[in-house]
Amino acid sequence: MHGFANPARFLRLARSLTMPLLMAGLVITGASLVWGLLGAPAEKLQGDSVRILFVHVPAAWLGMGGWTAIAVASLTELVWRHPLAGIGARAIALPGAVFSALCLITGSLWGRPAWGTWWVWDGRLTSMLVLLFLYLAYLALADAANRDGAGQSRIPAIFGLVGAANIPIIHYSVLWWNSLHQPPSISMGKSAMAPEFLWGLLAATLGFSLLFGAVVLMRMRAILADQQAEARLRRRAMEAADA
Repeated sequence: MHGFANPARFLRLARSLTMPLLMAGLVITGASLVWGLLGAPAEKLQGDSVRILFVHVPAAWLGMGGWTAIAVASLTELVWRHPLAGIGARAIALPGAVFSALCLITGSLWGRPAWGTWWVWDGRLTSMLVLLFLYLAYLALADAANRDGAGQSRIPAIFGLVGAANIPIIHYSVLWWNSLHQPPSISMGKSAMAPEFLWGLLAATLGFSLLFGAVVLMRMRAILADQQAEARLRRRAMEAADA
């Protein structure tokens, strides 16, 4: 893990991975969405509205997975002081927030024909909305810590760990409470989905995940470039003051 602590080594790896991840993600995501829109059959109860699952479900999984990754990076930063862990968490936060918002938007669009309403305050929807607010709060904390100095980076890291308590709440909410939201259709080792939906959904999830990874690498490279530029400016300012 510490083998990539050197920013130069990490940047070499990130540059070589970013474009392949981005291109593969675009191709797989595009193909899966075309299948979801044109190839998959209409569902016998929900009709064509079920096609939104090819965006809604991957967005939900990546919203939750993004915060899980933030929690792991935060733990790594707090315990092992890995120099890139905090940067990784900051890079994950924005795409994680976007996918959480996309999950809520598509869920609302899907809920209108399925439930007859755009929104209900049940456990799954409410806890997912809380996740979006957690992302926004994390982004604000990380930005403030970046302005105030490295010593404040522990605050967003602690927040990242505490916020992880919401992830199991989201996952188990449909089992713990009476909910309009359907129970999980996919669990460990089994699926209640028809193959024409399952394989398209898994492909969409893979494609969106590759895009997520590419965006995270691009954001990490941008954050490191900003830090390096700021360090050069500080050195020049000190040299000018000493001259």
